[in-house]
Amino acid sequence: MKESPKARQKPHGPGGTPDPTCPVQPVQSSSSGHTSYLVTGYAQARQALGDPRLSKDTAAFFADKGSRRRLHPAVAQNMLASDPPQHTRLRKLVTKAFTTGAVAALRPFIEQVTDALLDQWPAHGRVDVIANLAMPLPVTVICELLGVPEADRPDIKRWSADLFTAGPPERIDAASHKIAEYMTGLIAEKRNRPDNALLDHLFSVRDGEDQLIEQELVSLAVLLLVAGHETTTNFIGNALLALLQQPADLERLRRDPDLVPGTLDELLRYASPVSTATFRYTTEPLSLGGVKIPADAPIQVAIGTANRDPERFAFPDQLDLSRNASGHLAFGHGIHRCIGAPLARAEAELALHAILARFPEIRLAVPPEQLAWQPTRLVHGLAALPVLVQGLSDD
Repeated sequence: MKESPKARQKPHGPGGTPDPTCPVQPVQSSSSGHTSYLVTGYAQARQALGDPRLSKDTAAFFADKGSRRRLHPAVAQNMLASDPPQHTRLRKLVTKAFTTGAVAALRPFIEQVTDALLDQWPAHGRVDVIANLAMPLPVTVICELLGVPEADRPDIKRWSADLFTAGPPERIDAASHKIAEYMTGLIAEKRNRPDNALLDHLFSVRDGEDQLIEQELVSLAVLLLVAGHETTTNFIGNALLALLQQPADLERLRRDPDLVPGTLDELLRYASPVSTATFRYTTEPLSLGGVKIPADAPIQVAIGTANRDPERFAFPDQLDLSRNASGHLAFGHGIHRCIGAPLARAEAELALHAILARFPEIRLAVPPEQLAWQPTRLVHGLAALPVLVQGLSDD
């Protein structure tokens, strides 16, 4: 079993790269001088992700701190950046769309989109898995759910990529306004021409007893649109790369595709599509991993590193498809656990199954060390995954 390039995801905190062997450590910001705390141990990360004393109310934290950021309110103040009871109410509104049963009903559509994308791959030659499957598949599925017209989807992909970039803050802020303004317009248009999209369900809530205000409606739509595909893109790319580096495992899955669903947890643990959980801060003094943390301190949970904690997973830098990795934190933990996890798993499963069935001779087109990774702290994914394929014979 072999360790993949960039396999051990290193947590990048303000002011440098702290020692990942220390499960909880203070990190000094080079710009503001403030101290945040980086959590890299599995047990400590799980505790932090489920601790109600850690708030996700970003707006409250930055309210009196004179932040220069200009994120659109629909992006800055979404369900992901809220606490109960607001979070509980908003999450309840969209949960039904992502239950196991709801996702099962989507599987034929996911298979259809996957096959259509793979039909465009060359029978023999080089293709980028990210650009030609891992990215368009989840984008198409979530856009279909929300009712985003096909012609608008390239813009959605571009704005979403900008939101997750490690580039200038102004670029991120501008993307937040573009995508929020787009969804505001789409919502207004769909009110006049309703269909069966998820947005129509949210409309009924907006106009019913729950009193979902317009900004909340836009915020939910933006969050589902962006979070609904970015991490799945990374999951598909990371998983396939890991398998390509272990040909024996790849061949075993090709011969017995029914094994694919059982490998997903280990692939998620080994190559987490999210490096660092979204922002949290302490609402009162607490102790985490034996470290005393004051109130009002930002907490960064390094999910990718926690999933490689040898205290929790033996030989963590090895991909072991026989491992029971169901306790991984790739989808988070607690009340904020990823609501789209069932959909992400279904998309990755069907994508891997189809690739192995149709392109049994697939292999990397470049050495692993030449692969480019996205320049961002939050998500962990490839910028491109070039492979060489040879399709099944027509005989």
